[in-house]
Amino acid sequence: MATLFLQMKFESRAVKLNRIKCIKKSAAGFSLVEVLIALVIMSVGMLGIAGLYVHTMQAGRTSLFRHHAVTLAGDVADRIRANPRAGAGYVVGGVDNNCVNGGIDCTPAEMAQQDIFLWALQAGDTLPGGTVNIVLDNAVVPNTYQITIAWTEAGQNPPPQSRITIPVFGI
Repeated sequence: MATLFLQMKFESRAVKLNRIKCIKKSAAGFSLVEVLIALVIMSVGMLGIAGLYVHTMQAGRTSLFRHHAVTLAGDVADRIRANPRAGAGYVVGGVDNNCVNGGIDCTPAEMAQQDIFLWALQAGDTLPGGTVNIVLDNAVVPNTYQITIAWTEAGQNPPPQSRITIPVFGI
């Protein structure tokens, strides 16, 4: 009986050693195929992150341009409200009449041209290809001005624009 017990103990020890060898062989490490699959999955993920980053940068640039356009439209609106007697003077193009620093008494129409000239300088500095279009509607009371600001931006067709309509009460 003692020999049978020793023989069973020896066999169970042999079986355990065999199992340990099998486990060691199967858990020896990663194969090259597994590593390549992991690299492909990581590459696809990184490309997605890079695409998202580029899209975020474009959206940020567009947001900045829209902010500048709204600010400039507000500036033009304030200039029109400050000079309500100019009427159609804001509809024509801007001219440097030297009204601001020249010590010259300008008419309301000349001041309107000066305002548009100064605005065009600001638009050129802050918006790529920035243009302003002002339309006066004096058929309604009070007169209204529709201010449209457009600019060029890569990948945007038609070009983006910002439009506001303001009433102006004459003095």
